[in-house]
Amino acid sequence: MGTVLITGCTPGGIGHALALEFSSRGYQVIGTVRSQEAASILLAAGITAIQLEVTSEESIQRLHAEVKERTNGNLSILVNNVGVSHTVPALDLKLEDVRNVFEVNLFSTMRMVQLFAPLLISAQGKIVNIGSQAGVVPYVFGGCYNASKAALHSYTDALRIEMAPFKVQVVLVVTGGVKSKISDAKKRLPPNSLYLSMEEGYLLRQGNSQTTAMPTETYAREVVGDLLNPSTKRWLWRGHRSSLVRWLSWVMPLAFWDYYFSRKFGLRKFRT
Repeated sequence: MGTVLITGCTPGGIGHALALEFSSRGYQVIGTVRSQEAASILLAAGITAIQLEVTSEESIQRLHAEVKERTNGNLSILVNNVGVSHTVPALDLKLEDVRNVFEVNLFSTMRMVQLFAPLLISAQGKIVNIGSQAGVVPYVFGGCYNASKAALHSYTDALRIEMAPFKVQVVLVVTGGVKSKISDAKKRLPPNSLYLSMEEGYLLRQGNSQTTAMPTETYAREVVGDLLNPSTKRWLWRGHRSSLVRWLSWVMPLAFWDYYFSRKFGLRKFRT
């Protein structure tokens, strides 16, 4: 068995569940976390834990040096899972927050791929980027997050073609509702927001992905099973209602999503 490097392995999240699943199948797993407490939980499960701040070039360089030494320069699978949510109406976005979302959700993945490519090429390995249904359909109040994931999807498609000559597979996992802590912290609208009268719908939207979410263990088992299949698909759709969203995104016009999300989160009631 080879070695898998997974970013964003905070307990209770997708990365942690993926780490446990790969480990249960005999892989050496290296998981990145931000806190020592999270590292201790991974270590207790027999998983190598390395602290990483994905927006820090120095931190990524240290990770690369340690992984290269541990793997003798051969990395079987890189899973770019780390991500942050940001559910804020487009008119209320602060550009500094938008930049941070893109730093974590997109630019850190680009840097990880650049730095670890030689190790993956040496092993003829696999790059796995964890995307989201939000990068495919227009979830309201999520324009910033949606855009970061849509950009990740487009980047992954180009990367897949560019890495093929080196026999490195590139896979995108389009993730639906999965139990995680990515949207634990509820935000309130700013006092000058034009959407204050719709705040009930805004608060509903923030927790929506978790109300009927798939257990992380189920998601991890399905995703890892897919990834270890020699004929892995280019895009994997996993998570609650992922197959339905996939089908609807193919056959329904954009007007369908406009109507659905406007009605579900109360925007239609407040039309002027």
